[in-house]
Amino acid sequence: MLMGLHFLLTYMCNAECDHCFLYSSPRVQGTFTSSQIRKLLDEATKIGTIEWIYFEGGEPFLFYPVMLEGIKIARNLGFRVGIVTNAYFATSVDDIKLWLKPLYELGIADFRISNDPYHYENEKDNPAIRAQKAALELNLPAAEIHIEKPSVTIDTGEEQHKGEPVIGGGTMFRGRAVEKLAVGLPQKSWEEFTVCPYEDLEFPARVHLDSYGNVHLCQGLSMGNVWKTPLSKLVKNYDAGSHPICSPLVKGGPALLAKEYQVKHDDKYVDACHFCYLVRLALLYRFPQYLTPRQVYGIE
Repeated sequence: MLMGLHFLLTYMCNAECDHCFLYSSPRVQGTFTSSQIRKLLDEATKIGTIEWIYFEGGEPFLFYPVMLEGIKIARNLGFRVGIVTNAYFATSVDDIKLWLKPLYELGIADFRISNDPYHYENEKDNPAIRAQKAALELNLPAAEIHIEKPSVTIDTGEEQHKGEPVIGGGTMFRGRAVEKLAVGLPQKSWEEFTVCPYEDLEFPARVHLDSYGNVHLCQGLSMGNVWKTPLSKLVKNYDAGSHPICSPLVKGGPALLAKEYQVKHDDKYVDACHFCYLVRLALLYRFPQYLTPRQVYGIE
């Protein structure tokens, strides 16, 4: 049951992190207008199961007035609202509270701040720490998103997996992470990747929306386009079994997707995400309406 809509308010970001699965940077385009947000939130009420609206990016605070208007509309419609940010704006405690006080007044229910080696390394003067402290002082429900750089340990758990390398840190090998972080890590045979371990493509609980109209089931894997078909209708009519990319992924993971479309590929990959991303990249021009936008695949 679909319960959450995550607005990728903008693909633009003040940072260009190695682990970003959207290839966000200061140079990319794709930002919602307030009227587009209003239209989609009206559609969200027709779906009937949506409880949460999130604003994220990229970096949503780069377009603060539009984000604020979107939050107001969502709250007036009765949705709970969350935000994801890297807190670049947190230059001083007094100024932070100017940014955050309107969010508290609007009743934000979840405020997530990226604070990890990709964003601030071990900086003593850390904007994320300042922002979280100020948010908690304002009684905003703030929490940290912390993703470490990939690290390799040896599995000491179940007998059948003992001695095998385990990649920790939480990095998802999609987007820029494939380009920047996958090299040199332990790999497994592509034939092992017979399920999608991270996304429920058959019965998604949340989707991401971008200003181009794409409804992301996973980053770069679209249900359809809301500027061509109303969001409520897209959701109602969605059937993973008839989706040319989701159908093989549901039945047999990235391995079946590669087999079904006879995609040439290597023998080993870091994980299922790594393999799936590269198979989808190979199919990009064959299914442009479903594997989109191209910038999420590093193509500008």
